[in-house]
Amino acid sequence: MVISVGIDVSKDKHDCFILSSEGEVLADAFTIPNTMDGFNYLLQRIQDCTTPQDKMKVGLEATGHYSYNLSKLFFGKCQQQDC
Repeated sequence: MVISVGIDVSKDKHDCFILSSEGEVLADAFTIPNTMDGFNYLLQRIQDCTTPQDKMKVGLEATGHYSYNLSKLFFGKCQQQDC
């Protein structure tokens, strides 16, 4: 299964949504702060919705430097886990 994570990026917070490739809502819209605690919470929510066999797609808007930390977070995780 492919898990899609949509993230609406802004300066202080990010609105997130997690959906399966079958159209099932795995995590209704939730908001995280633009902090490491927020990023860890997002990663935990994603882990709660996935299995090791799942593939993941993350979509976020390119809002200049506001999306850099999230991009680095996911790129680093994928490098470590061979996504």
